[in-house]
Amino acid sequence: MKSFFSLIFASSMLVFSAFSYADEPTYVVGAGGTYRPFEFENSQRELEGFDIDLIKAIADAEHFNIKLINTPWDSIFASLNNGERDIIISGITITDKRKNSVDFSLPYFPAEQVIVTQQGSNITALTDLNTKTVGVVNGSTADVVVSKVLGRNSRAIKRFDNTPLLLQDLYEQGIDAAVSDVGVVKFYIKMHPGKDFNLISDSNFEPQYFGIAVAKGNQKLNDKINAGLKKIVADGTYSKIYRKWFDDNVPTLPIN
Repeated sequence: MKSFFSLIFASSMLVFSAFSYADEPTYVVGAGGTYRPFEFENSQRELEGFDIDLIKAIADAEHFNIKLINTPWDSIFASLNNGERDIIISGITITDKRKNSVDFSLPYFPAEQVIVTQQGSNITALTDLNTKTVGVVNGSTADVVVSKVLGRNSRAIKRFDNTPLLLQDLYEQGIDAAVSDVGVVKFYIKMHPGKDFNLISDSNFEPQYFGIAVAKGNQKLNDKINAGLKKIVADGTYSKIYRKWFDDNVPTLPIN
């Protein structure tokens, strides 16, 4: 039974879900704090983001408690496998390799790459960038994909330290196009409404999804997460969370 609204922050960066269920289990959730807008620390050092809202909504839909702990990416899988965390959610792409060591929920976010251009650009596909200058975040998935198409040492590729720098350079016409994660780009556009970019999909971009991970073999917990995800999609909660962080183009998830 929902007893009281609680949101507790401590030096250990623990964050509790919106409601407390006295007779239900509490699961420790690991989430990174450096991948805006999915999970990041605000000015009060509180975790927030799309993933944070999502896992809280799932927990409330299934009436279980969570404790969220800011967990660095380089140790997040180890924290799950050694039992320090019960669940991890941190913009984790579902891959066959990762499936060997963790169990994933149903997909909750389409994590594909997109080409970003200025309005009025004649770029419609990745191959159009052969004669253009294209920006990517150094070492990112976009860097790998663009390097495969244009060549690792192509002079057409300009590498940046982060997405805001990349998109600001595009806005200032320092590059002709950018390639980056769709979620990060959509959030940037939402935060900078004066920068009206085109987003273009391409068949060279492999369809990918983010998933919530639990320890290998923990089917009971995974079933709870999947049931909660289905509920919040069906009742419109997912759409509300998506619109809060991105835009009105809410994706249809392959969860049936």
